[in-house]
Amino acid sequence: MKSYLNCSVSSSEIWSSQLVLALGIPQLIINAISAIFNCGVIIIILSTKDLHKPIFILFCNLAFSDLLTSSSGFWISMLFITDPESTIFGSKDVLTAYVFYTISILSTIYNLVSIGMERFLAVAESLRWRCQVSRNQSLAAALISWALALFLGCIPLVGWNCLHNKEKLSALYSPFCVDYLIFITIPNFLVAFVLPLYTYLSIIVILRKQKVRMEACGQVNGIYKSAEVQVARTSVFIWLLALVSYAPLFAGVLFDAANSLCPTDLHPSVYVFRNCTSMMITMNSLGNPIIYTLQVKMLGRKLKFLKCPNNHRIHVQVLGNL
Repeated sequence: MKSYLNCSVSSSEIWSSQLVLALGIPQLIINAISAIFNCGVIIIILSTKDLHKPIFILFCNLAFSDLLTSSSGFWISMLFITDPESTIFGSKDVLTAYVFYTISILSTIYNLVSIGMERFLAVAESLRWRCQVSRNQSLAAALISWALALFLGCIPLVGWNCLHNKEKLSALYSPFCVDYLIFITIPNFLVAFVLPLYTYLSIIVILRKQKVRMEACGQVNGIYKSAEVQVARTSVFIWLLALVSYAPLFAGVLFDAANSLCPTDLHPSVYVFRNCTSMMITMNSLGNPIIYTLQVKMLGRKLKFLKCPNNHRIHVQVLGNL
């Protein structure tokens, strides 16, 4: 068990003004750009009145989550620039900003999982199963995502923090406690990677099986093959973006849990890595609207109905919203 009771918590020699500006200004810029992109997505969806479609409810909800991620990331960056020492030893302002950041990240993860499940059910319904997601179900999924994110993210505000108890203090994400970070990070890391991987691989498997059925019907359509390739590429890109964005944060939490040094004893490169993980998470918030929303209509125009001789309709166009 780590203990910082004998550590100095007054000041450090880690930060220079040049290093603070070199890390803080790019964070501010990336967060601002991400916020603008996600605001654009929300405005586009609301202005085109696409909220009657279940998938666009999830897209809009994802944009709100990413907007909160960008806004809270901007807040943390401002705290870092104005008072970098507070991001080492912790403060009430940093705790509040981290709570909002945690809520936004959790909400984003749950929304990504919901979108993957909706796409899987949409593809499955179009082929053989009758599991079409309704508008009310999408709304329920969005509300549940926010409720769960709020519940788990607000726990530090009601007592599970190390603002005054330095015994279990996180060296990288003070004033969070290490045990809280482990409690939040490990299960949600698995959720973020395992469930989307399963759903998108299942979609690709379903497409491949349907392709074999089409060939048995004597129809080999280039449009369907193009759709299958596009879905595979998009699925891989979605999963890799999540991996690149969240894996550094997970590695940082594991390092935090394993080390037994005082925060001031850590090498400055460790804190540089911590700030870079924040930028990677913001890059995920910037990439989500590009993948999920801005190219939806372009992809949708490429996908059409395909028919076998037995008039079995294959709704390939649902894949365009991946």
